[in-house]
Amino acid sequence: MDPDVIARLRAAVGAGAVLTEPAAVRAYECDGLTGHRAVPAAVVLPLTTEETAAAVRILHGAGIPYVARGSGTGLSGGAVAISDGVVICLARMRSVLAVDIANERVTVQPGVTNLAVSEAVAGHGYFYAPDPSSGAVCSIGGNVAENSGGAHCLKYGFTLHHVCGVTMVCPGGEVVRLGGAVADPPGYDLLGVVVGSEGTLGIVTEVILRLVPRPPACITTLAAFDSMEAAGAAVSAIVAEGILPAAVEMMDRLTIEAAEAAVNAGYPDCEALLLVEIDGPEAECRTVLAAVDRICREAGGSGARVATTAAERALLWKGRRAAFAAMGRVSPDYYVQDGVIPRTRLGPVLRGIRELELEFGLRVGNVFHAGDGNLHPLVCYDGNVPGQSERALELAGRILDLCLAEGGSITGEHGVGLDKACHMPRMFSADALAVMARVRDAFDPEGLCNPGKLLPTPRLCGEVPGPYRAHPIETAGLAERL
Repeated sequence: MDPDVIARLRAAVGAGAVLTEPAAVRAYECDGLTGHRAVPAAVVLPLTTEETAAAVRILHGAGIPYVARGSGTGLSGGAVAISDGVVICLARMRSVLAVDIANERVTVQPGVTNLAVSEAVAGHGYFYAPDPSSGAVCSIGGNVAENSGGAHCLKYGFTLHHVCGVTMVCPGGEVVRLGGAVADPPGYDLLGVVVGSEGTLGIVTEVILRLVPRPPACITTLAAFDSMEAAGAAVSAIVAEGILPAAVEMMDRLTIEAAEAAVNAGYPDCEALLLVEIDGPEAECRTVLAAVDRICREAGGSGARVATTAAERALLWKGRRAAFAAMGRVSPDYYVQDGVIPRTRLGPVLRGIRELELEFGLRVGNVFHAGDGNLHPLVCYDGNVPGQSERALELAGRILDLCLAEGGSITGEHGVGLDKACHMPRMFSADALAVMARVRDAFDPEGLCNPGKLLPTPRLCGEVPGPYRAHPIETAGLAERL
C-alpha cells in the first residue's frame, strides 16, 4: 500500500492504531466463517467517530476499499477483508456512552458486546432483548450490520426493533445521525435501510438502543421427544393456541450429544428436545407453563423438566448456547447454515434435511430457533477427505432450496455476506436486485465500502469460491499465507 496513505492514517488515528506487519494483519483475514479468507494490507483501530471519519476520508480519497469489523464472530463472511484493502476494526470503541433509564434508552459504541449492554443496565431492572448465542463476545456494531436475532427474538423482535438511532460515517467520510432517541422521526426511514445492510452503506460508530424492563418472573422448561417431527408439531401447536413464549429452541440428537460432551448440561437421551422459556407475571407464567406441558405431552413429549433455580436455568441455556462450538466434539469440520421457513412447515423441512443426509452421506445437526422457524443446520464433514467439503457445501445449498420451496428465506440472522451473495438471485428477481444495487450506489457510488458482500457479482458467483484449502506447499511447511 502507498506509504503516504499509511502515514496519513497514522496521523489520523495514532501510529499504534495502524497495523501493517504481515503477522498482525493476518489475524483479520476472516470472521467466524473461516472458509473465506483474504489478508488486508492494513488494519486501522479508531477510538472515536472522528477518527473513523478521518480514516474513511483518507481511504475514499485514495480509492482504497475497506471493511468494517467488530469482534469478527459473523458467520456469513461479511467481515472478510479485501486483499490490498483496509480493515477498520471497531473493537476498541467499547464505551457505554449514556444510560437513560427514564426513557429506556442506552447509547453505546459499536465495539460494546451484546451481553455488556444488558450488564450495564441490569441494576436498573432492564435488559437488551436481542441475544445471539455469541452474545458474550459479539459486538453491537456487528449486530446492527446483520440485524442479529437470538433465542428471545420470538417475543421481543430482532435488532431492527431495538435500534432507535445511529451515528454513521458515510463512505465519503461525512458523519450523519439517523433516527434518534425520540420515536418515529419524519422523512425516509434511512435507519431501517442501514440496519441489516451488512456494512455496505457506511460505518456505524454510535448506537441508541431501546431497553426492555426485566419481567417479574421467568420459567424455563425442557421436553424430550422421539422425533424432530413430533417436536416440530409441538411448536406449531403452542403457537396455534395463541401462546407467545419468550423463546422456543429445538435440538436434535447429534447437537444434544455434542452439547453434553462440551458442557454436560444434563440433557435427556432423546431424538429431539424443546427448550421453552416463558416470562411475565408469575401467575401468567404458571398458567402458560401448564398449557405448554399439556401440548408437549399431546405431541408425544415426555420427561418435562422445569428449572427450579437460576443456576439450573443457566445450565439449560449453557448447553444450547454452546451447541455450535460443541460440534467440534463430534466432527472435524462443519458448515453452519442459516435459513428460515414458516414454522408450520418445520416437519416437512426437517424430513427433507434427513433425506439429504442419506443422499449425501453426511451428518447434519439441527439446533435452531423453532419458534420463528429460523433453522441452523450444521453440516458435518471432514475437510481432509477429498470431496467432502464440496459435498457439504452442496448439501447446505440444497437445504436453502428446501427453505425457499416452503416460502422461506436464505438467511434469518447470520446475513448474506460473502458466503450467500450468489444465492440472492434464487430469492430475488433481477429487478429487485437492481433496486437494491441502486440503493447501495446512492450511499456508496465508488463501491469502496465492503465491496463483494450482500449483492451478487457475476465474477464471484461464476467462480464458486468455496472453502479455504491450504496449498500443498503450505502443508509441507515450505510457505505460509501472508
